Amino acid sequence: MADYFQEMGWRELQDGEQPNHLLHMARFLIDFGVYGDDYSGEWPRLPPAASKEAVKNLPMITIQTKDKSCTICLLKFRYNEKAKELPCHHVFHKKCILTWLNQTNSCPFCRYELPTDDEEYEAFKKEKLRAEQRKEDVETLHNSMFS
Repeated sequence: MADYFQEMGWRELQDGEQPNHLLHMARFLIDFGVYGDDYSGEWPRLPPAASKEAVKNLPMITIQTKDKSCTICLLKFRYNEKAKELPCHHVFHKKCILTWLNQTNSCPFCRYELPTDDEEYEAFKKEKLRAEQRKEDVETLHNSMFS
């Protein structure tokens, strides 16, 4: 059976050898979520554009009031004007929202996220959701044991 060092592909320090303290510091930062692949739970760059399919399937609605305005360009809708509605029920001029969703996948008003065509980003979102669920599960287990 392999010992710890063999299992990890490491070797013990020889007489007179000093450990690499920078590696220890890096490991410390990664272990405590200050630095690493997960970027402290944040996506390392701007979210990608919304998927073409999601954008194509956004419904067109007819504005039946005069007091609504587009939160992107801030212009009021005309009565009976056509507009695009996101799943979060926020309404925008077609040109405004299509330009916006071509850059990012979220509602400019409430940040509701539409699906993307970026597989890495979708995997990141799933992992983030799983991490939140694990945290809730551990808290529930802790509370059931110690309350």
